[in-house]
Amino acid sequence: MDSMYVHIPFCNRICTYCDFNKVLIKNQPVDDYISALINELKTYGKETLKTIYVGGGTPTALTVSQLDRLLKFITEHFTVTDEFTFEANPDELTTEKLDVLNNYGVNRISLGVQTFNNDLLKVLGRTHNFDDIFKSVNHLEKIGLTNYSLDLMYNLPGETFEDIDMSLKYVNELKPKHISWYSLIIEPHTVFYNKIKQGKMTIAGGFEEGEKYDKVISGLDALGYPQYEISNFAKAEYESMHNKTYWLNEPYIGAGAGSHGYTGDERYYNIKPVNHYINNMNEHGSVVKEKLLLTQNDKFEEEMFLGLRINKGVSEARFLEKYSVPVDAVYGDVLKRLVEKKLLTRKNGYISLTEAGRMIGNDVFVEFLL
Repeated sequence: MDSMYVHIPFCNRICTYCDFNKVLIKNQPVDDYISALINELKTYGKETLKTIYVGGGTPTALTVSQLDRLLKFITEHFTVTDEFTFEANPDELTTEKLDVLNNYGVNRISLGVQTFNNDLLKVLGRTHNFDDIFKSVNHLEKIGLTNYSLDLMYNLPGETFEDIDMSLKYVNELKPKHISWYSLIIEPHTVFYNKIKQGKMTIAGGFEEGEKYDKVISGLDALGYPQYEISNFAKAEYESMHNKTYWLNEPYIGAGAGSHGYTGDERYYNIKPVNHYINNMNEHGSVVKEKLLLTQNDKFEEEMFLGLRINKGVSEARFLEKYSVPVDAVYGDVLKRLVEKKLLTRKNGYISLTEAGRMIGNDVFVEFLL
């Protein structure tokens, strides 16, 4: 394995749009969870990894001592050669917590900004405000942790094109190394989902959403952040190495409550509820809820779904090397049809989405179901 994801399922507030595995941190057995997580990590032995990504939930909801305990264990048992990323909320990124992250070799921060509009931040249920964003970036710059990504969202309820312009303006001021800018997706079991179902809220549909996406892409490109994946933008040297593990369909460890992992032949996922996760680790020494053995067709499909997210696309040589069969033997007719529709291109040994294809990416991906 070259990569590992570690999940911290605690938050100081539950955001209105979020459907990740998370709970309010108040009255939760956080220290017991960290003990169980450490015990799970021990089952993987001491490894050298290219990337580690600690996400959530909100990892910075942990106290300084809890962060210290977790990161001390991780750095003693795993050697990270390239990229060690930690997700953070702007208002929780205190100098004390940053010192802990920095001391244990975290070299990349993913900052959950979402928007620079204070009114929209309230709608999203975020705990930070506009000023917190700049304070946290100032802290990062002061300690020299300048490799940070801003996580942003577009097509929010009540959002205007001027809000996107404002975000682009502040991106240009802050000059982060990387931008993730996602369209809001309404997921079941979220506050937003219930509000839309009750007719209390609306978001922009297809055409306007597409226009906003265009504005994001062209705006970031003009600022020197070329698109390298459907929702990610950076100069080549600052592309997210960890996330490329997923898009290139490479194996990774998934640790923590509700985490998913991939061995190359099977995908597995862990028990989600925090107390059940702790109890199973303590009583059985395992927290894997289910393992899904992949068929050859499953592997072909995932290779195309994931690889086409990247602007560079799917390498035909790599497909042949991994599966001992040329891509045309599996998808020849599909590829021909999608190229004719100008949704795909085939150049220099790569199959990639066109601009039109990226606009309807999910519709294109469905074509690769066998």
